[in-house]
Amino acid sequence: MSDPATLAFYEREAPRYTASTAEMHVRHLDPFLDRLPDGARILELGCGVGRDAARMAVRGFAIDATDGAAAMVRKARERFGLKARQMRFDELDAEAAYDAVWAHASLLHLTRADLPDALRRIFHALTAGGWHFANFKLGDADQPDEGRDLLGRWTSLPSPEWLVGQYGHAGFRAVETERYPGKGCDGTQRDWLALAVRKP
Repeated sequence: MSDPATLAFYEREAPRYTASTAEMHVRHLDPFLDRLPDGARILELGCGVGRDAARMAVRGFAIDATDGAAAMVRKARERFGLKARQMRFDELDAEAAYDAVWAHASLLHLTRADLPDALRRIFHALTAGGWHFANFKLGDADQPDEGRDLLGRWTSLPSPEWLVGQYGHAGFRAVETERYPGKGCDGTQRDWLALAVRKP
């Protein structure tokens, strides 16, 4: 279930995110898209202002851009002309409908208890051999437990081992993981884990 306070934050802050978000898509996107066949159908979970979905469209993919916050959906439509739609993670109910699911900096807002259900839904939404990307802020010795960040958003702060295990339980095969330093919107510096996984 999506956290109401986190959704409220994005509803309220959508104009600021639109003004401050760079035009450039994230660095993991093109390498992920390179794995996909031409014209692949991609579901984006948490499209935000739409910069990644816009890049997917430029590269010729069929995009279903979604976000749980209505204000973000409006901005994605206005800024990039996307046919974005509002959908929470727990509302995903599709069977073999997508060749890939892209979830940049979005699933991390689920509680650890709710993440397995989201992964199950993603798994079922993918075709056989379909790809999924997600990245997560990691916990550390100073802040190992999930909770709210300095902006009031829920963040699960899992360990890499736990994450890989959850994807395995959902049926995915981990293909590539990358641990890297990153800085959140609240200014907190911590390591992240990016995962590219595949449905057998």
